[in-house]
Amino acid sequence: MFAFELRATVADPVVIGQVPHGLRRIVAITGGTVRGPSLSGVVVPNSGADWQMIQPDGFSELDTRYTLRTDKGELIYVQNVGIRHAPPDVMKRLNAGEVVDPKLVYFRTVPKFETTSPDLKWLTRSIFVGVGERSPNEVIVRFYQLQ
Repeated sequence: MFAFELRATVADPVVIGQVPHGLRRIVAITGGTVRGPSLSGVVVPNSGADWQMIQPDGFSELDTRYTLRTDKGELIYVQNVGIRHAPPDVMKRLNAGEVVDPKLVYFRTVPKFETTSPDLKWLTRSIFVGVGERSPNEVIVRFYQLQ
């Protein structure tokens, strides 16, 4: 069941370089919005980043952490791990910051939510799957609650 859509604005990647397990990049999350039937609010500006590990063929492991603030002022910590891959030529263009058709890219995440809000306890007691899209300055993830 569709729960909400996250639209996160992001900075240019900071490339750490080639480490033993791949190319390490860090992409700061600068802000954004959350909208849907189950949750609405904002991404707290500069509250997180995406720590990426990219393989030579472009296969990317993602570890994204950030904070949401609901319209009621409730805070939610999110750790969203996932993978992103496509044919190597598409991934090369995507990782270079070019616009690519999101239908060509497999981008899935599994978030974990933490909050002290009793009204949001349902976030901590369900499994969600995110389906993502990446543009040069924005990441869109649609979150689905598994029943």
